[in-house]
Amino acid sequence: MSTLAEHLFTAGCVKFGHFTLKSGLESPIYVDLRLLVSHPQLLREVAGAMAEKSRECEYDRIAAIPYAGLPIGVAICLALDCPLVYPRAAVKDYGTRKAIEGEFTSGERVLVVDDLITRGDSKFEAIMPLENAGLAVRDVVVLIDREQGGKEDLAQRGYALHAVYGLLQLLTELRDAGCVSDAQFDEVCDYLAR
Repeated sequence: MSTLAEHLFTAGCVKFGHFTLKSGLESPIYVDLRLLVSHPQLLREVAGAMAEKSRECEYDRIAAIPYAGLPIGVAICLALDCPLVYPRAAVKDYGTRKAIEGEFTSGERVLVVDDLITRGDSKFEAIMPLENAGLAVRDVVVLIDREQGGKEDLAQRGYALHAVYGLLQLLTELRDAGCVSDAQFDEVCDYLAR
């Protein structure tokens, strides 16, 4: 039976080469979970795994981080029958001018969901408007922790990270399934050890 890791690889979500990440770091591996919107069964599988991981947390609603985290968040909210909000990437200067879309009440706890984490910067950018609106954030759930300091960055500010996969675990499953060569595995391990 194929694993979620294998399904992600088959869908082209795990790529090897030379990539520049949003954090500015150079990487021999890229995880592109924006492709999930073109694979509804895989998106459902990812949402199920993340919904299961979210059971470790206490929250009143989900807050998904645009853009890659938004379709995942919608899928999770459907799986859990839990309401969703999301912080806008940029507040429009027309219409309602909301920083957060969706209904909520100040004081509610939100579970922040996103596709993956490298460092904590993009999570802090998304958490700030949520907290400014009176929402309480304690936990962040991602599919993949790239294991490059994001968990530690979040912990320093009092947030807990919950990941379905660490990057090394994902790669190990892919290597064991014959999807990734030993050379690719070793290159990424060397990179993560730096």
